[in-house]
Amino acid sequence: MPELPEVQTTVDGVKKHLVGLTIRDAWSDYNSPFYKGKGDIKDPAYFARFRKAVRDAKIKSASRRGKNVLIHLSNGKTILIHMKMTGHVMYGRYEKAHSKKADVKDPWHATEPGPLRDDPFNRFIHFVLSFSNDRHMVLSDMRKFAKVTLIDTAALDQSPHLSSHGPEPLEKGFNVKALIAVVSKKPNGAIKTVLMNPEIVSGIGNIYSDEILWRAGIHPLERVKNIPARKWLLVYKAIRQTLLRGIGFGGDSMSDYRNILGERGDFQEKHRAYRRTGERCSKPACPGTIRRLVIGGRSAHFCDAHQKLSKID
Repeated sequence: MPELPEVQTTVDGVKKHLVGLTIRDAWSDYNSPFYKGKGDIKDPAYFARFRKAVRDAKIKSASRRGKNVLIHLSNGKTILIHMKMTGHVMYGRYEKAHSKKADVKDPWHATEPGPLRDDPFNRFIHFVLSFSNDRHMVLSDMRKFAKVTLIDTAALDQSPHLSSHGPEPLEKGFNVKALIAVVSKKPNGAIKTVLMNPEIVSGIGNIYSDEILWRAGIHPLERVKNIPARKWLLVYKAIRQTLLRGIGFGGDSMSDYRNILGERGDFQEKHRAYRRTGERCSKPACPGTIRRLVIGGRSAHFCDAHQKLSKID
């Protein structure tokens, strides 16, 4: 699932390429009975209202909240996109096949050479915004888990999609004291699980929690209450350093994430723990090996030397 760095990379791409464009139309082939009557474009009736509402609106700006892309429109509405497991947003020139013999599974195709057209992970298009410049913003979503909805911009913070989110770890006001305050709500929780809880800290998922804890030297199963005060500064610094590093490398494309131009990020080349099982730890002078365990159904990767579990109770 795209995490904070991937979502921020997407938002930066929206800001660069889409601001000022006018939406001419919207298209979607999502259609799930499970979403009938819910505020998601997977309900065709909701999408019909969504389509009417966004037509002729101009894109004013974009921002991020947790793992959500927020595209703010000139009509006082905001398009919220949560890319979920396999979604990513792209921008370019596309065309829709109209032939009866066309591949109805993937009817939209990029028309220009490059990663938008040539990368197979970019072909699962299920949502399209058409713009006044004859280009398109598309959502490729192989497993069709992504969420797209429309919210009044003035009511974003009160929206059920966002209201329960914890603080943003890269905001200026988020310091080590703020970190301790929020994680202390789950004193008996394993630190990896707590960091991944969006109601505690927004935007951290499986990949970056592994990398954060490797950098801080904390075992992923360590209970919050057992982490000594002196180590919280290390955790705080590791959060900032790891997330900023992920943004700097354009996100992580170990799976199918791509940026707004359909290009891969590079953070997967910089992993120190995530999916490095069996490899020697890359921390200088550390004799450890990267191990894997499962916590709450999710994989955790850690060094068996410098990430020792300090206490079991």
